[in-house]
Amino acid sequence: MENIEQQAAIFNALADPTRLRLLELLCRQQEPDALCVNALAGLLEVSQPAVSQHLKILKSVGLVKGQRRGYHIHYSIDLEAIKHCQELMASILSPGKQAEEDPCSNCDKGNNQKA
Repeated sequence: MENIEQQAAIFNALADPTRLRLLELLCRQQEPDALCVNALAGLLEVSQPAVSQHLKILKSVGLVKGQRRGYHIHYSIDLEAIKHCQELMASILSPGKQAEEDPCSNCDKGNNQKA
């Protein structure tokens, strides 16, 4: 059940187009090239407060990390978290995955006739 909660939080964080664009932009950056909120806002043509709120959500699920450099915090993706996120998504989106138990074990499978 814990995985389901993590997956739901990640999908919720990724459900916004601006957050997806933000994550995509950060994925293209190399570690020393992390970007501050103002730079991200300019590149995405979104207000600085909006970018801050989106980053807060992405950071809460662990997809991005921030590093203080002087007066600014520069953001980059967390590679380990991205890998973990990919594994979580793959675990729920795997067709043909065996269920732990038969969900229809309590159903009356043989009684398909109308009364």
